[in-house]
Amino acid sequence: MKSFFSAAALLLGLVAPSAVLAAPPLPGVPREVTRNLLRPVEERQSSCHTASNRACWAPGFNINTDYEVSTPNTGVTRTYTLTLTEVDNWLGPDGVVKQKVMLVNGDIFGPTITANWGDWIQVNVINNLRTNGTSIHWHGMHQKGTNMHDGANGVTECPIPPKGGSRVYRFRAQQYGTSWYHSHFSAQYGNGVVGTIVVNGPASLPYDIDLGVFPITDYYHKPADVLVEETMNGGPPPSDTVLFKGHGKNPATGAGQFANITLTPGKRHRLRIINTSTHDHFQLKLQNHTMTIIAADMVPVQAQTVDSLFLAVGQRYDVTIDANKSVGNYWFNATFGGGLACGASLNPHPAAIFRYQGAPNANPTNQGTPAADANCMDLNNLTPVVTRSVPTSGFTPRPNNTLPVSLTLGGTPLFVWKVNGSSINVDWDKPIVDYVIAQNTSYPPQANVITVNSVNQWTYWLVENDPTGPFSIPHPMHLHGHDFLVVGRSPDQPAGVPQTRYRFNPATDMALLKSSNPVRRDVAMLPANGWLLIAFKSDNPGAWLFHCHIAWHVSGGLSVQYLERPNDLRNGFSTADKNQHNNNCNAWRAYWPTNPFPKIDSGLKVRKWVGEHPDWYIKN
Repeated sequence: MKSFFSAAALLLGLVAPSAVLAAPPLPGVPREVTRNLLRPVEERQSSCHTASNRACWAPGFNINTDYEVSTPNTGVTRTYTLTLTEVDNWLGPDGVVKQKVMLVNGDIFGPTITANWGDWIQVNVINNLRTNGTSIHWHGMHQKGTNMHDGANGVTECPIPPKGGSRVYRFRAQQYGTSWYHSHFSAQYGNGVVGTIVVNGPASLPYDIDLGVFPITDYYHKPADVLVEETMNGGPPPSDTVLFKGHGKNPATGAGQFANITLTPGKRHRLRIINTSTHDHFQLKLQNHTMTIIAADMVPVQAQTVDSLFLAVGQRYDVTIDANKSVGNYWFNATFGGGLACGASLNPHPAAIFRYQGAPNANPTNQGTPAADANCMDLNNLTPVVTRSVPTSGFTPRPNNTLPVSLTLGGTPLFVWKVNGSSINVDWDKPIVDYVIAQNTSYPPQANVITVNSVNQWTYWLVENDPTGPFSIPHPMHLHGHDFLVVGRSPDQPAGVPQTRYRFNPATDMALLKSSNPVRRDVAMLPANGWLLIAFKSDNPGAWLFHCHIAWHVSGGLSVQYLERPNDLRNGFSTADKNQHNNNCNAWRAYWPTNPFPKIDSGLKVRKWVGEHPDWYIKN
């Protein structure tokens, strides 16, 4: 607590920096990291990175630097420890007791991993859960040369066993911006194993104050494991409420509190918005204000001002907000659109409060107006600062580059999601990198492996949303290991029913494609009953998942994995990485036969509850 108040005192200008830098380290953060994080960004880099010139970062590096080609060599490693625990009868932020949660360092949101552009990030994950394995995915981080640290169990690693198992993840902050981390195993993602990432770097617009991360998430009183059981045989339930930065007010009881963000009059603020939900997409609006987008996922973009913002599961937007209105309190609202295809909540008015400094400590009195209905479609007109162009003439739809998504009904379970007619089901005991190491190309069919052997070439992938089904819903598609170019998508239409079916037709749809610097990101919406054409360059050997980021859907099988340049991948594995991989897999294989609970889903997001509480175990 002393170091917390010291940091606050420094930010308020009440003490000298030397007094704070002599303080003990922040909890769970080494002293040198604390000292560095408590310094202003200007001191940490160079005098060129100022409030009036955020485009500059350090000598030779600025907003126009291609971060996939040139990255600062800081020589710094940021070290963190994440300890996973589970708690019974936990009092939630809305005043409702949950029977079970899984926490990171004792909190429903884990600590923010903070680094500077070019730093190395090293995280020791300790799994003190009772019976669940774990793996932690560092969402949006490209992991060039560090594929074994991507955190996708059954793909790049075996799960970390419970009851004290541990492993170290180490990767470089090649990109900069805002992201998050989460479990890719079991129900931990929905039960609390999640946190945020900030990599400091240049920005496309000047600003005065960085407000930090602003995660928004759907929140359920039932455990995610139970919800998965329900969604296997029925529609997704509405969330009980929505949390903003871990806070929410219960509309029925008044328990809990609204998240409060302070705006300084006359200043421009940067806000790092992250959708860490399991299911819900949001339409966001700060009443009586606009927001200016400066980054989408971890891709800096030319500044674009909007009245409201659609944010899909897994997506991030860095925005600036000018505090140029009357001093007062303003609602920041989250709503749902698309005829409930984007999500729903039992909380009719999820909101946070943005309070100008000097305003009374009270709720806003002006309800404002709802955000425009985006129909579950993300922005398709953003302009990345660092440009990429891809020849659309290089794309011809063929069976080997077309990925039809489908929903199979009527079996057991009732709902099964497939890509190319196959529902993914990874093997925790034998991840795909084991096949790569052994030069074994006999991949299990249910692993949904797509091999990419081309070197540094643009690869095109046409994703079609249930092209033969009676209806479909939008999906937020996320790619590990790359940002992809959104080369094109089907015409926008309402996400609900009735729907017009759009299948890609080269005779008419080639004109819809954009070759010169299209939107680039790592999560994009696949339209309902439509198509999405993406492209990425085969410049990062690895085993990379491409999946829907709705937890219930990837749990139900909606994923493939690109095995990119397997020979180069195998030759690039370090001895240290292979040793850690083998040791962790041996520990997992020794544990797994002792676990009495079966694996019943894809293994990538959620599986049957494995806690001790008898009310939570659902028999087969």
